[in-house]
Amino acid sequence: MSTDRRRIVLFDLFGVIARHQRPGALEKMAARCHTSAEDFNTAYWAHRPPYDAGWQTASAYWTHVLHALSRSADADTIEELRLTDIDSWSRVDDRMVTYVRDLRDRARVALLSNIPADHADAFLAAQPWLHDLDHLALSGRIGAAKPDPAAFQYCVVALQAAPADFLFVDDREEDVRAAQEVGMDGHVFRSQDDLAAVIDAWLPTR
Repeated sequence: MSTDRRRIVLFDLFGVIARHQRPGALEKMAARCHTSAEDFNTAYWAHRPPYDAGWQTASAYWTHVLHALSRSADADTIEELRLTDIDSWSRVDDRMVTYVRDLRDRARVALLSNIPADHADAFLAAQPWLHDLDHLALSGRIGAAKPDPAAFQYCVVALQAAPADFLFVDDREEDVRAAQEVGMDGHVFRSQDDLAAVIDAWLPTR
């Protein structure tokens, strides 16, 4: 076990520190594929889990999506969709970024995000402050995505801690329940103010 027994706040990324997908992005990609937004949305998410978990390359993922839509999976189309997709997930909440960075004075801070490997590369290049956190568990790199218990167990091992040392923060109730099932505390994120109160109560007083 680590000699650093400070508690660990483990953050989800999208919907907590980063914004959800840019409005209109799926419609833009659907138009590029000459298909309806509804059909594109179905294919986009149906084939996403292996890509998120790092079991599939971006090229393989987009090939599956395009074939599901009965469209040709040529290299130019795949690359255009891939870059549009990455851009659609690129926004952060600056106020939350400041809060997370300042929190490191009081606790260890780590990240557990469902994000494909190529998205992670782009996001880390654009947001270098993430490298200052105590650990980054990015699904496309660790081979496990929430709510798989393996994603949470990876964090426990990587940070040389016990599950009870963690407070996991996510905007998805399903993922928070999964963290709780492996022994972590959990909080469903709704606002920064609510989160700050929960963390203040959860961290030991000095």
